[in-house]
Formats: sequence, structure tokens, C-alpha cells
Amino acid sequence: MPLPRRLAEFNKVVTNRVSRLVAGWLPGCAIVLHRGRRSGRLYRTPVNVFRRGDGYRFALTYGPDSDWVRNVVAAGHVDITTRGRLVSLTDPRLVTDPSANWAPRGVRLVLRRVGADTYLQCRIDH
Repeated sequence: MPLPRRLAEFNKVVTNRVSRLVAGWLPGCAIVLHRGRRSGRLYRTPVNVFRRGDGYRFALTYGPDSDWVRNVVAAGHVDITTRGRLVSLTDPRLVTDPSANWAPRGVRLVLRRVGADTYLQCRIDH
């Protein structure tokens, strides 16, 4: 089972405010710029992301039902800021992989430990 929702809510209110200041610049991190499905409001969510081939894979430590994931999948595209660059992505899809072999070793161990067996795959929109 991915990390508890209560922890996600705490992070949304407390930790994410600090993380947003640096996540767009750090390796393995990004800021996801997404719009609410109903409100249309713009959100900036810090995430763990890794470049793979012609796209990016997002670690879903809180599972595929997180609001930002549902917003991205519903929209069909997303912009992220990673390493100081704005990158447009398309074709979001959820992929289940309990081995987490797609992730770097340290991240893989954490994902396995918390039972986060799904990741979000997006292709770079050229």
C-alpha cells in the first residue's frame, strides 16, 4: 500500500510549500503544473521524476489516486519544471510494475518498501 493519505495531506499543507522552492532545480525532482479537473485552478506540485528514453516517469509514492495524477491523466498533457527547464509532456498513462526496476536503486528500494507499484509515464511533447 502506498504512503498513507494523512501523510499526503500533511505534506500538501506543510512540506510541499518548502519543496516547491527547490524541486524545480534538483535532480530527480520536478514541479508538476496542473489544473484542477473541476475548478480549473492552477496547482504546482513537487514530485519525484526520472527521465527515461523519450519521456519521464513519476514515482507515485501516494498512489495513482492522488489529485495531481488524476488531473494530469484527465487533461492528457502536463508541463513540468525540472532542472530549471519547462518541459511539456503528453500521453500520460499509469503503469503497474511491483519490481520498480525503472527507478534508480535507492528510489526503487523505497518504492518497494511502501508498496508503490504504479508509476506515471509521460512522453515529451516535441
